[in-house]
Amino acid sequence: MNGTGKLLIVLGMVLVLAGIIILLAGKFPGIKSIPADMVFKKENFTFYFPLGTSILISLLLTLIIFLWKKFGG
Repeated sequence: MNGTGKLLIVLGMVLVLAGIIILLAGKFPGIKSIPADMVFKKENFTFYFPLGTSILISLLLTLIIFLWKKFGG
């Protein structure tokens, strides 16, 4: 049970950090639209596909996991 408790604490901290980032992201104009994000607008329809944001988040998470495995255990 000790490992499960640590895992839940880490996941909770990650969720809090993600929430803070989302709240603060609205204050920075460049974060809302990375150049690779796609927006399709028609008369009364808008489709937003955050491709660039998805790639950026994937790279950041990959780096964090790599560093965690290399230095964390």
